Amino acid sequence: MEWKITDGLTDYNDAVAFMEARVAAIAAGEADECVWLLEHPPLYTAGTSARIEDLTDPDRFPVFEAKRGGEYTYHGPGQRVAYVMLDLNKRGKDVRRFVKQLEEWVIAALAEFNVHGEIRDGRVGVWVRRNDKPLTASGQPAEDKVAAIGLRLRKWVSFHGISINVEPDLEHFSGIVPCGITEHGVTSLVDLGLPVTLMDVDTALRKTFSEVFGPNRR
Repeated sequence: MEWKITDGLTDYNDAVAFMEARVAAIAAGEADECVWLLEHPPLYTAGTSARIEDLTDPDRFPVFEAKRGGEYTYHGPGQRVAYVMLDLNKRGKDVRRFVKQLEEWVIAALAEFNVHGEIRDGRVGVWVRRNDKPLTASGQPAEDKVAAIGLRLRKWVSFHGISINVEPDLEHFSGIVPCGITEHGVTSLVDLGLPVTLMDVDTALRKTFSEVFGPNRR
C-alpha cells in the first residue's frame, strides 16, 4: 500500500481527480491501495445529505459537491485530511464494518495524544467531551467534534475518508452547520491545549493504521 503525503495546500478538484483515477486503477487491479495525507485551502464540501439551509454563509469560501456520504463540512489549513483508497473486495464487502474501522483508526490516533475520542449514535464523526464548558440546552455535557468521516465507494473501492482538526481556524466552521448538528461544537487538538503538529498526526495515523486495517483485522 502507498502512503502519499503532500505538503502545502492541494486544490480540491485536483484531489478528486486523483482519487477518481486511483480508484479506477485499484478496481482494475492496476494500482496499489493508497492513503493520501494532505491539506486543502479553505472550502466547504456538501455531501449527499447536505441541506442548503445548513450553508449559512455561501459566499465565504468555495463550495464543492463532494458526492460522498454526509452533510456539509469544512476543510482548510491546519486540518489533516486522509483520503483512504482501499479495496473492500479484498477486505470484506461490509460498509458498516469499514466505517467502524475508520472510527477506530481515528480514535486510536487521537489516543496517541491522550485524547479520548468517542462515537455517538446519530452523529457522524469522532467527539470529545468538554467538561470545561457549560451544559448544553438539553442539560447534557458539552461535546465537540474533532474529526469528520465521509465516504464514497465505487466497485467496492473507497475514496474520500477522514479529516482531523489539528490547528485549523475554528471560526471558519461558522459558515456552515457542521454535519447538520447545532447543539454541539467543533474543536481541534490545539484548541484542547495540545501542541500537536500535522507531522505528529501523520505519525500517529501511520502507526495505528496497521492495528485497525492490518492483515489480522481483515
